[in-house]
Amino acid sequence: MKNIFKRAAKGAHVPHLKNTSDVATVDMPLPSKIVLSMQQHIGAPAQPVVEKGDEVCVGSLVGKEGGFVSAPIYSGVSGTVTDVREMLTSNGGKATCVEITPDGKQTVDPAIAPPMINTYEEFTAAVRASGLVGLGGAGFPTSVKLTLKNFDTVDTLVINGAECEPYITADNREFLEHPEDIMSGIAAVQKWCQIKNVIIGIEANKPEAIKTMSSLCAGQSSVTVKELPSVYPQGAEKILIESCTGREVPRGGLPSDAGCIVMNVGSIAFLARYLATGMPLTARRLTVDGDLIADKKNVNVIIGTPIQEVIDFCGGATGEIGEIIMGGPMMGLSVMDPSVSTLKQNNAILVMSREKATLPEANACIHCGRCIEACPMGLSPVMAAKAYRLEKVEELDKLMVDLCMDCGCCTFVCPAKRPVSGTMKLAKAMQKKGAKK
Repeated sequence: MKNIFKRAAKGAHVPHLKNTSDVATVDMPLPSKIVLSMQQHIGAPAQPVVEKGDEVCVGSLVGKEGGFVSAPIYSGVSGTVTDVREMLTSNGGKATCVEITPDGKQTVDPAIAPPMINTYEEFTAAVRASGLVGLGGAGFPTSVKLTLKNFDTVDTLVINGAECEPYITADNREFLEHPEDIMSGIAAVQKWCQIKNVIIGIEANKPEAIKTMSSLCAGQSSVTVKELPSVYPQGAEKILIESCTGREVPRGGLPSDAGCIVMNVGSIAFLARYLATGMPLTARRLTVDGDLIADKKNVNVIIGTPIQEVIDFCGGATGEIGEIIMGGPMMGLSVMDPSVSTLKQNNAILVMSREKATLPEANACIHCGRCIEACPMGLSPVMAAKAYRLEKVEELDKLMVDLCMDCGCCTFVCPAKRPVSGTMKLAKAMQKKGAKK
């Protein structure tokens, strides 16, 4: 069914608040421990391959993938496994976790070596072995994304450098600090997946990144830099594809249905480093910001580090904490306990005051239509809310509420301060439940 509403709607002009754009990445010291959740990706959880008392090295496998849509987990420290049990994780659920206490030596696993790749199958196997998942926040296993049944179905690789959420500058720093890795990763994917064209999408509020990458791409006819409007949610996969290529991902479809593969800029750069060194994904860059953070930074953090220790490294909070957010303020997750640890797909930690975290009081809908105008998927939250209240499942299906990406634009622009996005989530759940009957 074709979308009956306009697709390329406006989105929302959220404040950028890119306080750390010019702050170079620094390495965080070893944490007191790391806690590695076996559920750090979309799909089946990894399965622990270590037990309490085992000794591990940097790069040692601690969790093997639990299926095709899954990813292995590796230790970022050398030390001793001190616990393996179900624990609370930073994404709000419970999962089997492996706790490791560092020995301070950072001994590298002797098995670490660059992968030998001579075929496409060996390339995808290497990507799977790297433990790479989408580092922009989604956490989809990259090996699955790069597994193609037919090379002719995909002709364009889109590099997601939009970074449209407020505060976060981790991707911007990747462009500025490791542009050669980005180009090397692109070349590898182009070669082994036989992709003809590459578009690097960067929002206009990152002029230095655009300048740097445009210079590197000069003379390469197959790789171009696309300057994108600084409008949220420009970095959402379907919106990015449309902005970069003019193509529309069909309802219920994947990027490959529009002839595209989308990879986050941090993911493509890590892939280049893995192919060169064989060191799997054990650390990543986080933007640490928010109105209560004393020393706002971009920090290279070992995956599994307790969030509180990351906050302490950045000077701690300067007042009473109202909320800690893993990710951006629009689509990030609220962290209930700062003792939980970072995940692979965690790209930011925001520490907000009670004033910033308190939602305004909601008023009655004034039917202004701003939510409709802002929805990047061309949906009608007003009509969906009515159908939800009346429990009209068929109407919800006609309104295509399943296309909602939970971006929060509708709530952001609502003058009545209504929880529009929350209602859309409930409407989606109702439609999904009805569709299964």
